[in-house]
Amino acid sequence: MRIAVVGGGPGGLFFAALIRQADPSAEVTVFERNRADDAFGFGVVFSDRTLAGIHEADPVLREALDAHGRHWEDIEVRLKGERIRCGGNGMAAIARRTLLGLLQERARDLGAELRFETERSLSDLEGYDLVVAADGTSSRIRTAIEERFEPSVETATAKFIWFGTDYMFDGLTFVHERGPHGVFAVHGYPISADVSTFIVETDETTWRAARLDAFDATQPPGPSDLATKAYLEELFAEQIDGRRLLVNNSRWGNFRTRRTRHWYVTEPRPVVLLGDAAHTAHFSVGSGTKMAMEDAIALSGALAKHGDDLPAALAAYEDAARPSVEAIQNAARPSLGWWEHFGEYHDAFEPWQFAYHFLSRSITDGRLARRAPDFVRTSHDEWQARHSGSDPLDTPFDLGTWQLPSRVMLVEPDATTAVGGTGDPLPLRASVPDTPGPWGARVTAPEDESGLAAAYALLADLADGGPLLVAVDGGTAHTRALLTERTRLHHGLPALLVDDTLDRDRAVTAVLSGRTDLVAAAAATVAAWEVTR
Repeated sequence: MRIAVVGGGPGGLFFAALIRQADPSAEVTVFERNRADDAFGFGVVFSDRTLAGIHEADPVLREALDAHGRHWEDIEVRLKGERIRCGGNGMAAIARRTLLGLLQERARDLGAELRFETERSLSDLEGYDLVVAADGTSSRIRTAIEERFEPSVETATAKFIWFGTDYMFDGLTFVHERGPHGVFAVHGYPISADVSTFIVETDETTWRAARLDAFDATQPPGPSDLATKAYLEELFAEQIDGRRLLVNNSRWGNFRTRRTRHWYVTEPRPVVLLGDAAHTAHFSVGSGTKMAMEDAIALSGALAKHGDDLPAALAAYEDAARPSVEAIQNAARPSLGWWEHFGEYHDAFEPWQFAYHFLSRSITDGRLARRAPDFVRTSHDEWQARHSGSDPLDTPFDLGTWQLPSRVMLVEPDATTAVGGTGDPLPLRASVPDTPGPWGARVTAPEDESGLAAAYALLADLADGGPLLVAVDGGTAHTRALLTERTRLHHGLPALLVDDTLDRDRAVTAVLSGRTDLVAAAAATVAAWEVTR
């Protein structure tokens, strides 16, 4: 089989090595438009689980990663002068340039042909049995027959920029700093003995207020935004001991989440997408390099298993790889959303709750406790210290004229009333009532984020009517959380999360994190929480 791999990034190179290892008779050529030593960006992060998969696929490469990379167990969150650590997060990182060199060497050793400074379009590759499009999120191969792949893209509102630094973080570190124009945050981690990656995020309002929008991002790759470099060096000077930021095509952008309905086609010829050409997910959850290398493992395995039956092999590849990618993308959406709102959380929460809110954005209290029991215990202790020793769900809540004995309320299936303890039912209204008396507002969350603007407008109207609380039901977990948080942080009203699918673990997470003040479900569901206490 003759295979053309378009794109000499980690995914394409790893696939070339693996397929040659599995089938030495395969003729594999990698076409890369850049030079062999070109590398945009700084570092690549892998979880221990990903490293285990790489080891199983190619122990030689894993040994090289161990020799050249950096490993850690803790995540650190820095906020308002405090440093909070959370263990149980085994990860490793390596410089992107080093990783590319290792993969190039491995692919060559296994017999793949590498052609650098060579750009190929689909029409140039007529003689190949299979074309692997590993040419990134702007893939020319995918674009050539786009209507068959049916790609879609969502653009985030948060701004981000990649730097390096000669300050050495000792593990994955999140630094949050309020400057004169707004809040900026850093994802920092070591990638070698003397360099760390330094990714900065902020919201567009802050970015424009700081006048960081002057750089012409339409320039071809190469020039870096030196004005931003100087601004951030000054802002984060104390956090990095006055060390330098390092540039490499460093310029602001908005993260783009790519999804593709079909990952391969067999007509008019066999073409398969790999890595960013098929999918992306926000780097706070899973790096594009990690996902591309896992795609490479799945694709090479499917081709080796199904031999010359390309349709069967490509279908098996997509069946094997897509569920993991979709799980990462589903986890990435609330994580990316967290970064779109982190300035609000920075101002609203104490450091311990901010850290818990951040680290529970895609994981529950129970799962986090199995990974980092000390961190979760400390978070619970902090809550109890502020609430007379009560656990989150057992903490009384003051609604003014109503005193609730706990953070749990009961609702009927139609969510028109809520009951707390033995008190009278509180009517939940979708509009401001004409008659006097205590009432709660009710907002139904939308099924996707396109409906949030209308939901926010309704929430504002209801909040002006003076409800005791705002109950949020319907929608998705993410849209419900955005509405309960908006209730608390923008309107200063108690939020009631109504969700009959909640288990006790997720209910505790929602209250302890500050995403909601109260939780509500049907009587049978609440009774089940008591059983699992």
